[in-house]
Amino acid sequence: MTAMPGTGRRPPDVLRTFPVFLLSCLLHLNPLLAYSLESCTVAYSVRAADARVSCASRDLTAVPDDIPRNAASLDLSSNRLLKINRTDFRYLSKLRDVELGFNLISHIDDGAFEDLAELRVLNMWGNKLTNLTDKMFQGLSSLVVLSLDRNHIKYIAPLAFQSLLSLRTVSLGSNQLQQMADIMPLLQLPSLHELELGNNHFTSFQSSDLPFNFSSELRQLVLCLNPLKKFSITRDIFPHLKSMDLSQCSGDFEWDVPDKSFLRSLTYLYLRGSEISFEAYIEVLQTADSVENLLLNYMEEWIEDGLVDIACQIPALRTLDLGVNNIGSVDDELLQSCSQLTELDLSVNGLTELSEDSLRPLKQLRRLSVDRNGLSEVPLALRGVSTLEILDLSFNFISRLGCSDFLNLIELTELNLNHNRISELKGCVFQNLNGLKVLDIGENNVFTLGNTFTLSLPKLEVLNLRRNGFRTIRKGDFRNLSSLRSLDLESDTYLNVAEGAFEGLDDLRTLSLSLDTYSLNTPSFFTGLRHLENLTLHLTFDWAIRSSHVNNEPPFTYLSSLKKLIMKVYDDNHAHISPDLLEGLKSLEHFAAENFFIGSPDPDTFKHTPQLKSLLISHSDLSDLNPELFQPIPNLEALDLSNSKLRSLDFLAQANLTGLTWLKVSQNDLTVINETVVHSLPALTYLDLLGNPFSCDCSNSGFNQWAQSNNQTQVVNGHQYTCTYPLSERGTKFLDFDSRSCWMDASFLCYICSTCVIVLTLLTSFIYHLLRWQLAYAYYLFLAFLYDSRRRRKDAPLRYDAFISYNVQDEAWVHREMLPQLEGEQGWRLCLHHRDFQPGKPIIENITEAIYGSRKTICVISRRYLESEWCSREIQMASFRLFDEQKDVLILVFLEELPARRLSPCFRMRKLLKRRTYLSWPRAGRHAGLFWQNVRRALETGDGPAEPARARLLSGP
Repeated sequence: MTAMPGTGRRPPDVLRTFPVFLLSCLLHLNPLLAYSLESCTVAYSVRAADARVSCASRDLTAVPDDIPRNAASLDLSSNRLLKINRTDFRYLSKLRDVELGFNLISHIDDGAFEDLAELRVLNMWGNKLTNLTDKMFQGLSSLVVLSLDRNHIKYIAPLAFQSLLSLRTVSLGSNQLQQMADIMPLLQLPSLHELELGNNHFTSFQSSDLPFNFSSELRQLVLCLNPLKKFSITRDIFPHLKSMDLSQCSGDFEWDVPDKSFLRSLTYLYLRGSEISFEAYIEVLQTADSVENLLLNYMEEWIEDGLVDIACQIPALRTLDLGVNNIGSVDDELLQSCSQLTELDLSVNGLTELSEDSLRPLKQLRRLSVDRNGLSEVPLALRGVSTLEILDLSFNFISRLGCSDFLNLIELTELNLNHNRISELKGCVFQNLNGLKVLDIGENNVFTLGNTFTLSLPKLEVLNLRRNGFRTIRKGDFRNLSSLRSLDLESDTYLNVAEGAFEGLDDLRTLSLSLDTYSLNTPSFFTGLRHLENLTLHLTFDWAIRSSHVNNEPPFTYLSSLKKLIMKVYDDNHAHISPDLLEGLKSLEHFAAENFFIGSPDPDTFKHTPQLKSLLISHSDLSDLNPELFQPIPNLEALDLSNSKLRSLDFLAQANLTGLTWLKVSQNDLTVINETVVHSLPALTYLDLLGNPFSCDCSNSGFNQWAQSNNQTQVVNGHQYTCTYPLSERGTKFLDFDSRSCWMDASFLCYICSTCVIVLTLLTSFIYHLLRWQLAYAYYLFLAFLYDSRRRRKDAPLRYDAFISYNVQDEAWVHREMLPQLEGEQGWRLCLHHRDFQPGKPIIENITEAIYGSRKTICVISRRYLESEWCSREIQMASFRLFDEQKDVLILVFLEELPARRLSPCFRMRKLLKRRTYLSWPRAGRHAGLFWQNVRRALETGDGPAEPARARLLSGP
């Protein structure tokens, strides 16, 4: 959608169609249809399944590859496509309508439409096709309408249409087809009803060129603008043909239909131009007994020769179109033979008069069109046509209406006097038209209404008085129009509308009105319009609507049924707009204000319209818009703030418009779009930002990425947005700006970090549960390795014969049994942690020095020892020394019998028992002396390599 262009001194006329457009736009699109396409836009319709993709006039040379797969309609017209490839429409199986007109297509791959099984309409007119091949339309089993006009088609392959079993309408006008054999594949289609072959090179159309038993289902045949020399139907080949166009064929024309029954179904016949001879026309008309509707255009010469008389001798004729014949005037003789006509068209003939009796023979005439002629008054001839129901006198030069102009037209229901020069309406003009329902007197010079609508027209439903010269609407001017449903009083200048002017219009639904300065301040201005649903106000001068604290009531107080309100100001003079302006409009759903608000509306402006669904405020200054304005309208679905000097959309983030689906803010001063704004509109499916001076820097990086990656909101024409800032980027495309250098993906980093934390937690838990002892062992081995390396470098001497590793709970046994024997009797130097560890030094360092400062390590093992953390570390360290130095330095002394399951947690202990000699105190029993001798023997062994033999028990003799 583009910006709204200005038109002279009047503001853009978009408000008239805005609500209607929104009614078809307010839907939640399928997400697959709602995103910004590079070369196309997604249009809207009532149902999501009917969404249309438009790629027209984009200078494309190939079919875009980003078309939504479930698009139902695709418009690629007016581009520069050269060919259709086999893969161009792959995956677009939901398409029902494809427009390829006005391109340069000269070739279509066989099977290019193979995936379009649901396609019903294919338009390829205005291209450069020359041949239709056998497999060009393969797969189009549902195709109903095929348009190939204005190509260069010379040849149609015999099987080109074989698969088009549903084809009903084919248009091949303006090509280079020459003979019946060229169209045989078409005529043989059982479902074909309409065939357009105009402006080709057919010189004859003869049944003799068709198979003998041929019979067609054709209903409509167009052969206009062909150089036909002969039309011959000598067999019953078109039993269902209803419409035929032979306009502007060659002058040397022969008509050969010997039996009228061969055209027994023909009801519409179009003949145009004087190229065909008068005699040939006579032959045609004398054969067409079943024709009900006949068009005879551009035949001034033959009409003067009496062709109308011959035409009106067709017994079934009811409608005759004599338009564009430059007749000038209709005399008493022209229609003398046409008494059976019910419709007559005399438009665009330069008529200046109809003789008084010219229409008298038309006793059954119900519709008469005399529009676009030169009539200066209502023809007297109309008074003799009492059966007339519809009369069109628009676009003439009628300047006055007399009381007897429509005297006898008592059956008239529609009268069109639009665009004449009528300056006065008298009360008697329509006095006899008691059945009139539609009256159009717009675009005239009427200066006064008089009592025209107070005395007659009780059944009038539609009255158009727009753009006339009257300036005043008085009370009671429409009092007799109790059936009126639509009234148009729009004017180029203001109207003085009196209080109570609309009283009596109880059934009025639609009103368009131009107002003066003070009319809306008139108390009870709209009283009597309790059923009004649509109101358009054109405000032409500086005016103010008084606040509610003034004695006067707000102008719309009594319009409780109003659903659509449009307010337009034609100049730039504004005054205060009361926050109570819309009070009483509890049913309002659509509000549009153009050039109306001098600044941002008061936050309470819409507090009286809780049902509002669409809102348009354009050509205003909304630079300081308060987000509280939208709080009373939670049902808002469409918002248009175009041309409103907006510099930011941050107010939308606070407006709580969770149901907004359609947003247009084009032609504003937006340079940066905060990403939080679009995230605050969860239902948004359509966003139009065209015509804003975007900044192509890191401040817009978030919106730039969102516009290209989101799969819900279509950023309309997003790829056409251009950069304004910085100057180095001016003129480049906004979506071409590479924003990746502007930011780090915080969400991705959070994902990586959280993943690492989770994996680390799981890994730590796994290791602790299954490998904690192995890790502890490895840790102490590493410490022992470091200590042993330092000790070797220092070459430190051994201070003790043995280091005693025991649990504090076993300290009594060590002092009572072990120390007296080993230190007292045997004289060994022992290291005990409670006695020999250096105070203040880390315990692990004391343990390491004790083990490596002693020749042997004696481990006093009990249940409590195995449960002790420090004892476990001591035996781990001693075992490392055992394997590192390959010396017999470890003595195991068990104070109690321990089952194997008790040793399982200490996996290193089980391995040592399988390979080392150990001593058991419980098994020593009464032979304690022998036990201590074994200990002494173990201490006396040298520092040679440890025995690799199987573990032995040393506990007795």
